[in-house]
Amino acid sequence: MLLTIDCGNTNTVFTLWEGEENVCTLRTSTAHQRTADSYWVWFSTLIKHHGITPDVEGVIISSTVPRVVFNLRVFTDRYFNLRPLVVGKPECLLPVDVRVDAGTAVGPDRLVNTVAGFNLCGGDLIIVDFGTATTFDVADSDGAYIGGVIAPGVNLSLEALHMAAAALPHVDITHPDKVIGTNTIACMQSGIFWGYVGLIKEISSRIQDEHGRKMKVIGTGGLAPLFQSHAPVFDHFEDSLTMQGLKIIYEHNKAQGNV
Repeated sequence: MLLTIDCGNTNTVFTLWEGEENVCTLRTSTAHQRTADSYWVWFSTLIKHHGITPDVEGVIISSTVPRVVFNLRVFTDRYFNLRPLVVGKPECLLPVDVRVDAGTAVGPDRLVNTVAGFNLCGGDLIIVDFGTATTFDVADSDGAYIGGVIAPGVNLSLEALHMAAAALPHVDITHPDKVIGTNTIACMQSGIFWGYVGLIKEISSRIQDEHGRKMKVIGTGGLAPLFQSHAPVFDHFEDSLTMQGLKIIYEHNKAQGNV
């Protein structure tokens, strides 16, 4: 089995693969103080609940939170006797080029999404990922990562509204019945939902104008299904894009004799 781990600012996702089959996906909150032993107690308990005996032969990690990588390395070494591949480290080879300004550090999750998107849909892509931030990643015709856009995440924007304006409550993001809200919550929900629909459409359009040709737009991340179901803004939606990208990168390194 292959274990892929994606550590984001909010959540950390573990997926077990048996060949092409996604055997199990587990999620936990990201906490840099979580120890290797704590990861194992959580992981082994849930795996047992699912009736799985994990025969892990390889591990690959993508993390936007550098402080958690050490404990994840200890976790894989201690409990699987394996040294993980870590996306973004020199020893982890990518199947696509990265063409950005010299010295620029690209988030590993963005590189992983680009790899998966290119494998899924070919080149000339815009990948929109709804996470703590809403990111737009651009893949050239040959799949190379050539840059992107970072905007505040949906929940981050809602939290900022609540924190900066004492009269505005916490609200859940949902599809509003009408654009014109007749109460405070409906007004906030409309502003966030339709505001992000506009943001996705406008940024995607401007990227394509600047790129000079038609591009496919892929959506991924927690809130992507909500937007796609009520205001289709993507040509394709893929919930497990990041985990698929990690699997592809691991297989690429294995083919190169790097693991």
